[in-house]
Amino acid sequence: MTEGNFVDYIKIHLKSGDGGKGSTHLRREKYIPKGGPDGGDGGRGGHIIIKGDKNLWTLFHLKFKRHIKATHGGAGGKQTSTGADGEDQFIEVPLGTVIRDTKTNEILKEITQDGEEFIAAQGGKGGKGNAHFKSSTNQTPRYAQPGIEGQEIDVTLELKILADVGLVGFPNAGKSTLLSVVTAAKPKIADYEFTTLKPNLGIVQYRDLKTFVMADIPGIIEGAAEGRGLGHRFLRHIERNSTLLFLIPADAKDLRKEYDILLDELRRYNPELLDKDRLIAISKSDLLDDELKAELNSELKETFKNIQFVFISSVAQQGLDQLKDLLWTNLNK
Repeated sequence: MTEGNFVDYIKIHLKSGDGGKGSTHLRREKYIPKGGPDGGDGGRGGHIIIKGDKNLWTLFHLKFKRHIKATHGGAGGKQTSTGADGEDQFIEVPLGTVIRDTKTNEILKEITQDGEEFIAAQGGKGGKGNAHFKSSTNQTPRYAQPGIEGQEIDVTLELKILADVGLVGFPNAGKSTLLSVVTAAKPKIADYEFTTLKPNLGIVQYRDLKTFVMADIPGIIEGAAEGRGLGHRFLRHIERNSTLLFLIPADAKDLRKEYDILLDELRRYNPELLDKDRLIAISKSDLLDDELKAELNSELKETFKNIQFVFISSVAQQGLDQLKDLLWTNLNK
């Protein structure tokens, strides 16, 4: 899946099927010339159902399907036969998709389980046939109910990636490189800012065939809340991450300041993000010699008193096992 095929925000117009009309048929057979009403009910209109699919990770397949309609229910028939139900339309979405009413912005449902279904637009009920209306005083009703119209609604589908670990850092902090080394993902890597324009997912292989999911989120810069850089467009994808891994390069001028800026941008986007578990990885630590690393380690123990940190180098394959251990322990505590 290329970056251009990653779509995490879609608006769709939905129209469920109308219910079929009831029948006004009167029973007329050779030896029963006045058999009375035997009109059947109309069939239900088709639902539009949104369904979770664990094999999807983008809404790209819906990019060009802006209007989705279900079929109408069939009309009732003679001998009280019910009309056929309209065919349901299924919209498959990745896990982590939020369904909103476009007009009110109300959250209707969040799809988080594989196979989970939500009826976004309910099909109309079929009308009752005239057989329902016969009585001792009205033995030959010549009327039946029309079917109820289906629902029509505009919905917004917003994907929030489900991952165990979300990578947070400035552009060029080494997030994509780390993801490419510890997983099989192939994110774009280059020596300039904003090489990652879309979130990337990868599965980290751990000991004894254990795995966890890591997400690389496009870099944050100071002032993202005001729309600088890529703004906060992709921060929705770390709202469901269990742990946030802050990547700060070892060659940064002030490691604590970079961390505080990142933390402040998260707070301005959604204060609840600060309640998540946080770990720090000092990336590009192959630039440090042993003496400088030891000195920096002592300094960081004072700077980050309540936060665990680890020195890593994705290129030199240093500290990655220690990082995996730290993440796994944190995810399973």
